[in-house]
Amino acid sequence: MAHSISQPEIIDGKAVQSLVEAQAIRGATVLGQPGGWAVLVRYGGLERAVAAQRARKPRLWRNLATAAAFVREELGVVRFEVDAQDHEPGAGGVSRPDQAARMKAKNEAAAHDRWFREQVEKGLGEADDPNAEWIPHEDVMGRLDARIARLKTRGA
Repeated sequence: MAHSISQPEIIDGKAVQSLVEAQAIRGATVLGQPGGWAVLVRYGGLERAVAAQRARKPRLWRNLATAAAFVREELGVVRFEVDAQDHEPGAGGVSRPDQAARMKAKNEAAAHDRWFREQVEKGLGEADDPNAEWIPHEDVMGRLDARIARLKTRGA
């Protein structure tokens, strides 16, 4: 099937999500374009290109694997066409030097989240231990007040 995406009809992400929820998507094509890959969805008798966020133009994925993952995981379509006829890898793409920094920050946040959750689980496990020693709040606050007073006199 020959496709042309020069002036495609597009569909926004919310509408695509509604079609996915209604199980109305009949098929998809990952279509090679200058600079990336577009995704066309088929529903009813129509075929539309998935729109870029906040834009009235087709969304482009940099590589085939990420476009295919979108079709499989987001659209729920496991069998789809790939049309690489017009694909030009180096053409028209805007480089994103901030992408590496954003991904690094995202990975660091995920690692911190995992660590934090492990610490919470560890603390809950220790608290549930029947041999755990519990110190009354008044004792802890008394010790803290005494320590603060010592530090104040040391600093004066």
